[in-house]
Amino acid sequence: MDVLILMNDISIALYKKLYLMRRAEECIIRKYPENDMKTPMHMSMGQEAIPAGICQALGDAGQIYATYRSHAAFLAKTENVEIFFAELYGKETGTAQGKSGSMHLAAPAQGHMCSSAIVASCIPVAMGAGYANKLKANGQIACVFFGDGALDEGVFWESLNVASLMQIPVFMVCEDNGFAVHTPSQARRGYSSIMNVVKHYRCQAYEADTTDVEAIYRMAVDAMQIIREKPKPVFLYLKCYRYLEHVGIYEDFDAGYRSRSEYETWRQRDPIALQRQRLLQGGLAAETVHSLELAIDERIQRSIEAAQAAPFPQPRALYQGVFYEEH
Repeated sequence: MDVLILMNDISIALYKKLYLMRRAEECIIRKYPENDMKTPMHMSMGQEAIPAGICQALGDAGQIYATYRSHAAFLAKTENVEIFFAELYGKETGTAQGKSGSMHLAAPAQGHMCSSAIVASCIPVAMGAGYANKLKANGQIACVFFGDGALDEGVFWESLNVASLMQIPVFMVCEDNGFAVHTPSQARRGYSSIMNVVKHYRCQAYEADTTDVEAIYRMAVDAMQIIREKPKPVFLYLKCYRYLEHVGIYEDFDAGYRSRSEYETWRQRDPIALQRQRLLQGGLAAETVHSLELAIDERIQRSIEAAQAAPFPQPRALYQGVFYEEH
C-alpha cells in the first residue's frame, strides 16, 4: 500500500512538472510578440518528459548542467517559475538579475548549476563537478543534458573517455531530437548507432524511444542506483522531438527539412497528454487534476505580472558578477 501511495505521489509530481513546463512556454508564445522579452527563445515543447523524469529521480542530490534549450530543465529542477519569468523579462528579480536571458539560465542554490549557449560546452564542466563529488564523497550527482548535435563535438568524446577512464559518477543525457539545427543525424554521422560505439566504453548505457515520463523516471532511478553502488558514468540516449522551430516561438514545417506528418506522429505521443491520461485512468478525479492545473496556471500568471512590474537592473549591475567579489 505504501508503495502504491508513493508511486501515485510521484505520478502527480511528474505531471505537475510537465504541466508547468508546457504552460509556461505557451505563455511565452502569447507574450513574446509584445516585445518585452528581448532574449532569444529555444523552446522545449515536446521534449519535456526527459528533464522531468530525470530531475524527479535526481531530487535534491542532483546538480544539472543544460544547453541553451534550457526552459524545461530549469523548471523541472527548480519549479521556480517566478525567477524564470523575471529573467526572461530582463528584470533584477530574475535568477541572474536579468543578465542571462533564456540561454544561460541557472539557479545553483536549487541545483541548476548553469546553462550554456555553446554546443557541448557544459559536458566537461559536469565532468569536473562529478569528479569533485567523487573526491568529496558528498552524495551529489552531476547530470548534463545535451542535444544530439553535441555528439559531433570532440569534447563529448574526450569527456566520455575521461569519465570512463576515471570512473566519474556522472549522468550524460543526450536528448536526440533528430536535428542539429536543421541537419538530420544521417547527414552528420559516419556511424550507424551511437549506442554501438558508447557500449565499448567503461560506462553504463541506456537507450529509449519514449515520451512516457514515468519510463524515463524509472530508467533514471536504475541509473542512480548503479552510480551509488559503484561510481561510474552513465550515458542515457533518449529520442525526442521538438514541436517548434530551432529558435523562436513558431512552427517551421515550411522550411523543408521536416514534415508536418512527422510532427503529428509525435504529437499523438505527447508527454503531457499521456501522463494526464495515466492519472485519470489510475483513479484520480478529473476535478482534482483540473484543480492542480488551475493552481499552476494562476501561479504562472502571477509570476508574469510580477515580472512585468519588477524593476530593471541598475547600470552598475553590468560590472557585477564579472570577476570574483569577496563579501
